[in-house]
Amino acid sequence: MINYIWAGMIIFSVIAAFFGGTADALTTAIISSASDAVSLCIRLGGTICLWGGLMEIAEQSGLTGAVCKLLSPFLRIVFPKMDIKGKTAKAISMNVTANLLGLGNAATPLGLEAMQRLQSENSSKEKASTDMIKFVVMNSAAFHLIPTTVAAMRQDYGSKNPFEIMPASWISSACALTVGLVSASIFIKLSEGIKWKN
Repeated sequence: MINYIWAGMIIFSVIAAFFGGTADALTTAIISSASDAVSLCIRLGGTICLWGGLMEIAEQSGLTGAVCKLLSPFLRIVFPKMDIKGKTAKAISMNVTANLLGLGNAATPLGLEAMQRLQSENSSKEKASTDMIKFVVMNSAAFHLIPTTVAAMRQDYGSKNPFEIMPASWISSACALTVGLVSASIFIKLSEGIKWKN
């Protein structure tokens, strides 16, 4: 479905640029975007290597175990069937920690690591498990204790107090996470109920 949406957007853009007389601007944007995409891939590749290595160091040093133990009450609520002492729980804990600190660049590779481990435990490889669905929601609507990325952007644009948004960030991210997880749980239970009836 998403392929049809992207194709429709591209075709509409080309037609609009042709009839609007902005074909030159469209061509320039395409070339510029292609260059930006390559740069992004290189930067993201370096970030994934860095945080993947740090994740391995943290795991061998016992840091992931300590973080997982600290977050175990929360993980037991969200992932009741998960082994809290397992590697998957540790990877999720590190991802949650990165999100708490507002480190989006760190949370991405840690999230990929956690998702790979969830997939390895998934009995049906063709579709996402309930734990995978909840993790995606939790990672997308993450609670930010310290909104580092947003504060850095505010500072770049001249804010005198870039961290003054912290109370608003706590409220909005907490609401988003709660609504996301509750909605995901409701839809998962409805889906399981429909399968049971069939």
